[in-house]
Amino acid sequence: MCDSRSSELYGRAVEVLPGGVNSPVRAMRQIDRDPIFVERGEGATIYDVDGNAYVDWVCSWGPLILGHAHPAVVEAVRAAAARGTSYGAATEAEVEIAEEVVERIPSVEMLRMTSSGTEAAMAAVRLARAATGREIVVKFSGAYHGHSDGLLADSGSGMATLGVPASPGVTEAQAAATVVVPWNNREAVQRALDEHEAAALLAEPIAANMGVVPPAEGFLEYLREATRERETLLVFDEVITGFRVSRGGAQELYGIDPDLTVLGKVIGGGLPAAALGGPSALLGRLAPSGDVYQAGTLSGNPLAVAAGLATLRELDADAYARLGALTDRLAAGLREAAADLPLQLDGAPGLLTLFFSDEPVVDFATASACDLEAHARFCRAMLDRGIYPPPSQFEAWFVSLAHDEETIDRTAEAAGEALREAFG
Repeated sequence: MCDSRSSELYGRAVEVLPGGVNSPVRAMRQIDRDPIFVERGEGATIYDVDGNAYVDWVCSWGPLILGHAHPAVVEAVRAAAARGTSYGAATEAEVEIAEEVVERIPSVEMLRMTSSGTEAAMAAVRLARAATGREIVVKFSGAYHGHSDGLLADSGSGMATLGVPASPGVTEAQAAATVVVPWNNREAVQRALDEHEAAALLAEPIAANMGVVPPAEGFLEYLREATRERETLLVFDEVITGFRVSRGGAQELYGIDPDLTVLGKVIGGGLPAAALGGPSALLGRLAPSGDVYQAGTLSGNPLAVAAGLATLRELDADAYARLGALTDRLAAGLREAAADLPLQLDGAPGLLTLFFSDEPVVDFATASACDLEAHARFCRAMLDRGIYPPPSQFEAWFVSLAHDEETIDRTAEAAGEALREAFG
């Protein structure tokens, strides 16, 4: 495929943007190629600046559950923009989206909106520390809860250890307040909670930032029981799974009520929006009703709220049944394409990952053992065939309601060819 315009833009971008991009994964260095510059999207397809079309399985990393430029979302944003793009004041739509979320998620009685999942997760940690009077936070290795300093800590250890800085600029003191344990490992969780009085345990209920790795049977139930016994707050990061895997997120899918919920992506319908939700007794601690300070000039931005509301209102029972059926069809097609190859596939409604591994992936250590070179060859071959998979082994494929049986079958056929090319 011709990419002369993308190459030209990348040459300009590296002069004015770090690495030529505004978020690292867009650089496509994981698959050893320069980034694609996108001009527009429509339905399940994106078009780059050179006129190439791709079936899009990234969908802006999850928010576009309805696909690109969905008419209801576009009209809602257009109408909101015509009234003004930002006020720095309260609006009716903020109340409406909070009511929609409260109705969908039983564990959420109140909502505080932010502009990003990073902000919402940071607020969750601050609130948990204020509510418990404790400092330590427990998280899982390979889990990403935004780029706030403490939550970047990742020990890489097989047992519970104090975190060490995972990025220059993160201090040892900030990292030391985070304890990192392996996903799906009850013994490590128990040890961490026994050795440290933790304010909170943060978990993606379905891990999706090491690739999609579902919880082992009974693991979420164990987390709920273990944290409740120790008066540690259980925080579910549902930035990816919220309103995607079911109407009420992964907590509805598994029947587990956390103490706090971090939401993002789908709640903004493709515009910058996220939120922290939970019971009134906890959320009421946030300023101005309480003493825990959190604020944001663009929190609850009218355009983002309009897009989020329009998206959520399209997501009824029929929509989720359709999304589940599409995901199952894609998984079946990829499994058939991957037959007899050293590959694993894990997923949940609306998202999945094809792991380049001959062993089951159950945590970040096993995800990290994947054949990244073969994955890179596969991605490049898929792009050559007009299919846009996530350019990282540690990300999810996102299914949207704009995908259909034809695009799924085309993707599976391309995957079969690309896998043969990747494995020689």
